[in-house]
Amino acid sequence: MIGYVWFLMVIISFICALCTGKMENLSKSVLDGADHAVSLVISMAGVMCLWTGMMKIADRSGITEKMSKIMSPLLSRVMPEYRSDSPAMKAVSANITANILGLGNAATPFGLAAMREMQKTNQLGSQPNNSMIMFVVINTASLQIIPTTIAALRQAAGSISPYSILPHIWFTSLLTLAAGIVIARIFMLRG
Repeated sequence: MIGYVWFLMVIISFICALCTGKMENLSKSVLDGADHAVSLVISMAGVMCLWTGMMKIADRSGITEKMSKIMSPLLSRVMPEYRSDSPAMKAVSANITANILGLGNAATPFGLAAMREMQKTNQLGSQPNNSMIMFVVINTASLQIIPTTIAALRQAAGSISPYSILPHIWFTSLLTLAAGIVIARIFMLRG
């Protein structure tokens, strides 16, 4: 679906530039945008590699297992289908830890691993159970304490103080997490 939206935007831009005689401006904008995109990807690659490596070290050193124990009282309430010492909960904890650190895409491998582990013991077959749905809600809400990716984006854009948005990130991520959990619980009770 999003591919159609992008295609439509490109076609509309092309038609508007053709009708207004600003084809040169469109060409320049396309090339400048491509240049900025490549620069942004290169600047973000370092940050992403650093934090993905740090999460691998945390996983191998047992930190994610300790985080799982710390988070287990809360996680066992919202994901009751899985034991706190299960591989699924360890992977969920790794993903949540990565999200708390604001790692964005670096948290994705842990999220995929968590879903694979949860699916292994899912008794509903290909249909997700309530804990899997709740994990998607928590993962999507992405509680962030240290928004590393956003700060890196702000710094790449020339921000003098890339972490000045911390209170706003904390407030909005807590609010979306709480709202997501409440709404998911309401639908789970109805279904």
